[in-house]
Amino acid sequence: MSSPAGANLFTGFTRLCKGLVVVLVCGYIAVQIFPSVVTYVALIPARTIPFGWNLITAGYIEQTLHGVLSSTIGLLFIGKLLEPIWGSREFLKFIFIVNFLTSVCVFITAISLYYVTMQENYLYMPLSGFSGVLSGLLVGVKQIIPDQEISPLKIKAKWLPSIVLLLAIVVSFFTIEPAAYLPILIFGTYIGWIYLRYFQRKQETGFKGDPSDEFAFSTFFPEFLRPVIDPMASIFDRTLCGRSEASVDARGYTVGSAPLPGSDPIEATRRRERGARALEERLATERLTAAGTKSKTDEPERDATDNV
Repeated sequence: MSSPAGANLFTGFTRLCKGLVVVLVCGYIAVQIFPSVVTYVALIPARTIPFGWNLITAGYIEQTLHGVLSSTIGLLFIGKLLEPIWGSREFLKFIFIVNFLTSVCVFITAISLYYVTMQENYLYMPLSGFSGVLSGLLVGVKQIIPDQEISPLKIKAKWLPSIVLLLAIVVSFFTIEPAAYLPILIFGTYIGWIYLRYFQRKQETGFKGDPSDEFAFSTFFPEFLRPVIDPMASIFDRTLCGRSEASVDARGYTVGSAPLPGSDPIEATRRRERGARALEERLATERLTAAGTKSKTDEPERDATDNV
């Protein structure tokens, strides 16, 4: 007999995530039945110019069974946490932006590798998969509940993106074609962080981004590397995003000497507290449901005992 608590683990998935799972599964089935479809929907750099739509479709096409399984499971459980906090519209917007920009970066990388190495496999390798979006969503988990411990692994949520990338890099040394997945994971993580750090609009205040120290780029690295990472990150910060640490007063954006409301670390802390509170409330609800189910199953057994 299955445990009610275990059964509740697999409930509460959002409608949007279920719909996206259907898209992923249907895409996988389509490429298995009609392999030639990959030519039109996967990202093949040499054919992207005439088939520009594959910059969007590639992210929703899984070519392997383990790929579609990991993508669907990851989407359901991460979406179960993030979508109620962000809202369905913002959650879908995040997926679309990370997927599209990841594909653009992978396309540019593949073309660059071809010109450097003159190996045509970089031009004709079909690249696809939802792993870039999943790695970006893990950055969202890092932002919302950084200090929440993942119970089976005993690892804090803030380290999940870094661990996934580290494992992918290690595995790449033992695989034939690491270029088929490693750039997708790296760019998905980085673009997810850029969007959440600078561009995600806060529903409460209308301001954008999360300028807190706890979500800085250097927090993806071990503590001893941060003094080296921070100066380099600040250069890219000024160059690519037009924002300097000098324009931040106690990590809050300012106009003159007054910080803009909602742009300081307090708002980031509140966001993390909401994430932790939402997680605790969902776990409490699941425990109450499990207890109620157990009591209902125990009552017939007591009645049968009394009748005997």
